[in-house]
Amino acid sequence: MSGGDRDFDLTRAHFQRVRQLIGEYAGISLAASKQDMVYSRLVRRLRALKLDSFDDYLQIVVADEQGERQAFVNALTTNLTAFYREAHHFDVLDRVLGEFGSRKVRIWCSAASTGEEPYSIAMTVVEHYNSWSPPVEIVATDINTEVLRQCRSGIYGLDRIEGIDAARRKRFFQRGVGAMAGKARIKPELQRLVDFETFNLLGDHWSRFNGVDIIFCRNVMIYFDKPTQASLLKQFHRVMNVNGWLFVGHSESQVRDVPGFVAQGHTVYRSQAVGVAA
Repeated sequence: MSGGDRDFDLTRAHFQRVRQLIGEYAGISLAASKQDMVYSRLVRRLRALKLDSFDDYLQIVVADEQGERQAFVNALTTNLTAFYREAHHFDVLDRVLGEFGSRKVRIWCSAASTGEEPYSIAMTVVEHYNSWSPPVEIVATDINTEVLRQCRSGIYGLDRIEGIDAARRKRFFQRGVGAMAGKARIKPELQRLVDFETFNLLGDHWSRFNGVDIIFCRNVMIYFDKPTQASLLKQFHRVMNVNGWLFVGHSESQVRDVPGFVAQGHTVYRSQAVGVAA
């Protein structure tokens, strides 16, 4: 929207440039209806940098001055999550872990957001093995460096954990007192089970995940266009072990269109060698 009583003028051309850049940097297919959202999120960056216009700001983003490209991506990524969101996945995960016996299991949470999902995975793992030292490696990644700071802190408002049953809250969280009243912290024993890293799903260095057994990529592909979705799924298949497991969001059915994945229930898929019949 241009003009009005706003401090800065975000023209249609500015908005189209933002859409192009966030697509290039993060794979996000930003809807044409999101111009007001873009203004509200990016105007904070203009003020923080004491800039006069979106022209100036976009030049800084493209030049990546002082790491502004990352701040741009941070501002425009959406981080909607909750502990045990789409809870049936964690029931399936508990069952799946039993298939591996005592061998080490590698789990990748590919969109960590603010940490609720990877910590829900970790809680499921601890409960399954009844151990704080299970034979499991959990890596959680996100493109947004701000949310990864939240992940590593492990601190959440009490409202964020009220949907977790009392026994789990007691086992996995420490309730804040004094200056931390109204908050809860993930217990250190659980935090140690998750390694948080910055990773762009459109980027390189995928070899880091070769041989992964289980991938969570939930409610991420909805922000990508169809070619990007297909490319991402092919990358997941390439790094996964045969018979590995892929968990996706409740509305992400495009997995069935990519060779090498076989449905195992609602939004749960298993990897197999391409060309092998289901």
